[in-house]
Amino acid sequence: MKCPFCSCPDTQVVDSRVSEEGDTIRRRRRCTACDRRFTTYERVDLMMPSVVKRNGSRVDFNPAKLRASMALALRKRSVSAPDLDAAVVRIQEKLLTSGKREITSDHIGELVMAELRQLDQVAYVRFASVYRSFENIREFAHTINEFSASDDHTS
Repeated sequence: MKCPFCSCPDTQVVDSRVSEEGDTIRRRRRCTACDRRFTTYERVDLMMPSVVKRNGSRVDFNPAKLRASMALALRKRSVSAPDLDAAVVRIQEKLLTSGKREITSDHIGELVMAELRQLDQVAYVRFASVYRSFENIREFAHTINEFSASDDHTS
C-alpha cells in the first residue's frame, strides 16, 4: 500500500479489525519513510452478472428495476417494504453467488416468482400472468390450481 502522504510504497500494518457486520476489515497503517499513519478499508468487490434479455441484448443488472417490478405485483397487498427489500436482497445474493458473468432475464423472472410465491399468492399470480404472457383464463386457473395442489400436499 502506497503512503498517501509521501507516496512511499513501503507501509506496515499496525492494527487490523473486522467490522461488526464482518464484511469489512479496517487496517491502521504506518509509513516506514515518513512515519505517518493512515487507515485503509478492505472489502469484497463482487460484480453482478450482466442480464441477457429475451431479444439477446445485454444490460447491466438494475436492482431498482427488480424492486419496482416486484412492488408493482405487490401493489395494494399487505407485504411490508422490509419484506420486499429482503426478497430483493435474496435474489441479488443468488445472482452474486452464482459465479456467472451473464444471467438470463428468464432466470431472474423465475427467482422473482419464487420469492413472490413465498410473500403473497396474489402478487405471484399477477407477476406470472405478465411474465408468462397468459393469453386466456385457463392459464390463470392453472396457476391458481398449482397453489391448491401444493396446499393439499402441505396439509
